Amino acid sequence: MIPGTGPAAPPLTAQPMHSTPSAARAVADPLPAGLSVAVVVSRYNERITGRLLDGAVAALVAGGVPRDRIEVAWVPGAFELPFIADVIAASGRHAAVLCLGAIIRGETTHDQHIARAVATGIEAVARERGLPVLFGVLTCDTLAQAEARAGVVAAAGRGLEAARRAAAAAVTTAAGASAADATAVGAKAVVENKGVECATAALEMIALVSRLRGGPAGPSRS
Repeated sequence: MIPGTGPAAPPLTAQPMHSTPSAARAVADPLPAGLSVAVVVSRYNERITGRLLDGAVAALVAGGVPRDRIEVAWVPGAFELPFIADVIAASGRHAAVLCLGAIIRGETTHDQHIARAVATGIEAVARERGLPVLFGVLTCDTLAQAEARAGVVAAAGRGLEAARRAAAAAVTTAAGASAADATAVGAKAVVENKGVECATAALEMIALVSRLRGGPAGPSRS
């Protein structure tokens, strides 16, 4: 719009970072009935990726996805995530596909090549299939960083159980509870487990796609 030819835009309001849990936004739009979600998990660095999976499943269940509607597929490593995500997306059985993995820097640049290929591949699957395909892959310099982002370090009330409480409280928040209540029970854990983050983003994307398409997020287009 040319300046001066229309009403002035409302002033921008600064938003505090992490003022409300991301899961609260994930259920702003209603989820389609009967949906199912797939999670593809890298077996490499399983101590880390297993925790990501736990967090993702907990957040999905808290967000309204029945446990028996969550399909989990394990792959050898992060590099295989995009291919299996594409196979699953092409089946049209799921409203979203989550990709979970952990790529940790070594003595060479191998991790950079893997991370780049995985990120590009996951994005390509989402565009090609017209389906939310989520990037839940840690790319860390050290094992300690990966542990911190996977909720492995359960200090000061954090960890998987806190993540579960946070995800549940965030969903409750969307139904009418205050943001302060959700924060008080461990919303910080949502930021510290990439699996939880990935799952809450998936819930948000499923609901958004359903609304924009005017109905349930049905089979993927190919």
